[in-house]
Amino acid sequence: MNLLIKGGRVVDPANNMDQVADIYITNGKIASVGAQIDVSRHDCEVIDAQGKWVFPGFIDMHVHLREPGYEAKETIATGTRAAARGGFTSVACMPNTNPVIDNRALVEFVKAKALAEGVVHVFPIGAITKGSRGEELAEIGDMYQAGAVAISDDGQPVANAQLMRLAMQYAMMFDIPIISHCEDKQLVADGVMNEGYCSTLFGLRGITRAAEEIMVARDILLAEVTGAKLHIAHVSTRGSVELVRMAKKKGLRVTAEATPHHFTLTEEAVGNYDTSTKVNPPLRSAEDVQAVKEGLKDGTIDIIATDHAPHTVEEKDVEYNYAPFGMIGLETAWGLIYEELVEKGILDLKEAVAKLTVRPAAIFGLQGKGSLTVGYDGDITIIDPALEETVNPDNFASKARNSAFIGRRLKALPVYTIVQGKIVMNNRILQKEDKL
Repeated sequence: MNLLIKGGRVVDPANNMDQVADIYITNGKIASVGAQIDVSRHDCEVIDAQGKWVFPGFIDMHVHLREPGYEAKETIATGTRAAARGGFTSVACMPNTNPVIDNRALVEFVKAKALAEGVVHVFPIGAITKGSRGEELAEIGDMYQAGAVAISDDGQPVANAQLMRLAMQYAMMFDIPIISHCEDKQLVADGVMNEGYCSTLFGLRGITRAAEEIMVARDILLAEVTGAKLHIAHVSTRGSVELVRMAKKKGLRVTAEATPHHFTLTEEAVGNYDTSTKVNPPLRSAEDVQAVKEGLKDGTIDIIATDHAPHTVEEKDVEYNYAPFGMIGLETAWGLIYEELVEKGILDLKEAVAKLTVRPAAIFGLQGKGSLTVGYDGDITIIDPALEETVNPDNFASKARNSAFIGRRLKALPVYTIVQGKIVMNNRILQKEDKL
């Protein structure tokens, strides 16, 4: 199918482009980008994008699709639909499923399932250790050959420093990043929120920021020793931001991400005991939130990722201490990025888009993604800057409802999501086609 997107404000950070232009897509690839493209001789569907923003398709390199094993929370089918509704054309899924994605067969299962039932691109992330138990390295080479784009024991930090060092050395053979979930379980103990005044006030057990920062420091030191690619997941504290900043000044191959909830909400949001605010790492102080924003602004934090972590209503509808950690984020991410970062002058529009497109594509080595370069995949996100909506769980494509942003008014929302030239969301409505 041929597709022409006409007259939108095209923002492509990879090519330093911000201008009104047309985009022509044929056979799933970008064929041309420019002013007044004439396709009158071709059979072509046309999208009038006047007054809209046209970006490369968003990439989220940290989501939990829960399949296999936890299909009550989310599936590849529902998770990719949530991604499409949020404007994401590609997602990378974490391996903490049941069974853990720690071998070739399970990587192939995720890829096959995504092709059969998904509506956006899905890139599997393999486990660092077998079963994510932190005892023995998983078959990293086999998983890479099967299509894993990174390795991580996300949700379960690799406590054994020697094992983490070996994993880094092994990952270097394939030039793939290790995504580190930085958490010292002993320091976390049975904490459920950030340690400080608010945890005392709310009567909840606290988690010291040192639990994150100690592991960030350890893994940066290991990256320095090995020369490996290290990506720090969900940075949440001032100290972690500073450690990553120092690593970058040293020229280490260290990158980092922040989530919308960590640069939008503070620990004070826990005060209503809504278990959607129970996340790992926890919501931090206002000072930490400001430091994360500064890290995003100066490039210390390379990308934005949602850490979309769905749970069933029954799991979350319990006392705060007993609820699982995690919040969904695919369907609210861009609205929060625009409101918290772009409108407030922390990032300009091009830089905000870069953190969702060219940067994650570069970290993961995703060929043909992250830009509107001719010959690249026709993955496009179109935003209506005038569109406002109140976050309503009844409209979620995700199975889950554990969002702390329900009832919040968001604007500048995605209206079209296009994957390899195929429209999968049209004017906020997901299309009925069952697969890519």
